[in-house]
Amino acid sequence: MMASKIVKKQQGAGAKGTILWLPGWSMPDRVFDRLREQLPEFHHISADYRDADSPERMLLLSETAAESNRSADDSICDSNGFHGPLLIAGWSLGGLLALKLAAKGCADGLVLFAATARFTRSKDEADRGWPDAYVRQMIKGLMNDRQVVETKFRRNMFTEAEWDSDLGDSLPHNGSWTTPALMAGLQLLRNEDCLPELPEIKCPVLLVHGTADMICPYGVASELAASLPRAELVAVPGSGHVPFLGREADIADKLRRWWDEHQNSCYSASI
Repeated sequence: MMASKIVKKQQGAGAKGTILWLPGWSMPDRVFDRLREQLPEFHHISADYRDADSPERMLLLSETAAESNRSADDSICDSNGFHGPLLIAGWSLGGLLALKLAAKGCADGLVLFAATARFTRSKDEADRGWPDAYVRQMIKGLMNDRQVVETKFRRNMFTEAEWDSDLGDSLPHNGSWTTPALMAGLQLLRNEDCLPELPEIKCPVLLVHGTADMICPYGVASELAASLPRAELVAVPGSGHVPFLGREADIADKLRRWWDEHQNSCYSASI
């Protein structure tokens, strides 16, 4: 019963497995709709953080969504109740949560968009994150005028060239998350650190990262690629913090090729 309240399902063919979609801070999961449409061979599920009131609740929602991949009464499941392998696709905050799930052995593969293993960084790591003081200011600002905080954050998601091309207008509107959920997400970004766990994540990982990202700078993509044992990095030149937006067909092709290669190598190793 709990999973039905927190997990949105989109029925797909499911032949290649299931993708669990974890959105970024303040974003509804429909930001992925056009990308999911390009991947009809997968079954799609997602976690909904809009009403989460604590970082612990966000982690629980993520874990429950991953567990929902097993559903004995779904007609497109196999005889064991599985939708095949589970890929977890996380963007930004969702990428941090995806890494937490993978460290617990919940994923067969990860697709990380503009992700980081630790968001807040010291001054000498400015090329890999934001200072904690800035995130604390955002939390304080939410109590005064959340629209100002969300609008400023969204402004940083895109480069000037992307704004000039109206790419930012493709995002869902502000206001889908409750204020407690926004605060919980920022607290999670302040405190979670997956860096020590990266070498233990053995599943294949596809990293998609914009070279002009001002929120999760490109340095963290290089850090992830160097620390994850089976990572492949796809750089998106000139892109900001939403590297899949407006590039859905190309990103879907790269994801499909990457996953097919890993599936084929697993099959070859088993015979």
